[in-house]
Amino acid sequence: MATGLEDRLKYSRRLDWLSTENRLTEAVRRRRARGAEILDLTGTNPARAGIAHDPAILDALLAPAALGYEPESAGLRPAREAIARYEGVDPDRVLLTASTSEAYSFLFKLLADPGDGVLVPRPSYPLFEHLARLENVRILPYPLRYAEGWWIDLPALRPLAARACAVIAVSPNNPTGSYLKQSEFAAIQELGLPVIVDEVFRDYSYFSDPRRCIRPQGAFILNGFSKLLGLPQMKLGWIVTPDAGSMRRLEWIADTYLSVSAPVQHAAARWLDLRAGFHARVMDRLRENLRQTHGHLHVEGGWSAILRLPATRSEEDWALDLLESQGVLIQPGYFYDFEQEPFAVVSLLTPPEVFAEGLRRIWRLVN
Repeated sequence: MATGLEDRLKYSRRLDWLSTENRLTEAVRRRRARGAEILDLTGTNPARAGIAHDPAILDALLAPAALGYEPESAGLRPAREAIARYEGVDPDRVLLTASTSEAYSFLFKLLADPGDGVLVPRPSYPLFEHLARLENVRILPYPLRYAEGWWIDLPALRPLAARACAVIAVSPNNPTGSYLKQSEFAAIQELGLPVIVDEVFRDYSYFSDPRRCIRPQGAFILNGFSKLLGLPQMKLGWIVTPDAGSMRRLEWIADTYLSVSAPVQHAAARWLDLRAGFHARVMDRLRENLRQTHGHLHVEGGWSAILRLPATRSEEDWALDLLESQGVLIQPGYFYDFEQEPFAVVSLLTPPEVFAEGLRRIWRLVN
């Protein structure tokens, strides 16, 4: 009966529902099915990476007020005030969401009509395409270039502006680890488009740089507990809005969903008080793994490193050979829409002993 119903259903064309697994995903599934070893250098889940959380995280969920339900479209005031203190802004500029992905969906609803284009960096976060297509928005990639560091190709970006309704910058970018610079933000503002700056990895910097543009004025700023506190399961993100008009309209959108849970909002202030310990443990892990890494591109921050592999075969062939002959799982650069190859993206959040052995096997195959 289910098969007959499926034959009669007409599905939307927002996504490619019939897309198949890539060769690497198929190889991983087969290897796991036969119980073969996999040194996974791709994981970015702090819980699976062995990064300990303070037990007080759970205690904060026990507040009696968490059992009440007094919905506010922008989020409960105490949670917004705590986040505003962290961001250094007025609480009236903070709107809570259930995730950064939901924040993007709200902003696409706010800024784009069906068929409009949004400028996004390339390479970058692979979920942008899905988020945009679910909102009937088109992705317009603009290039990031590499020369002893990553930078926005502004001459390539400017001609695209006429076809776009907004610009997205990720700072630091995932996976390049490059921060938005003040000169780049100024050039983007000259385009006259709304600017969305995703700063979920902002606090994970390996060194200071006065050229960076942090919490840029006049932009929509996105952040959340998934990376800041390593709590993706708690589902709390936010948008810092640039003006009262956009805040009011976002509240109309958010009021339709009211998706952020009360217990999480009541716990938010306490969780932010606990972030220093988690941040220190993560930075220790990132720095330890980065010290073991060689042959990687320059990185300023974030949780990833990019390895440059010899151009003797394709990225996919490198990834498949590393998996089958060495038992090492990496992400090929094309997962992030790199223009050139071959590159391998590895997670610096990996347990150090696994990371060190994985790197040793990578360079053993390369050499």
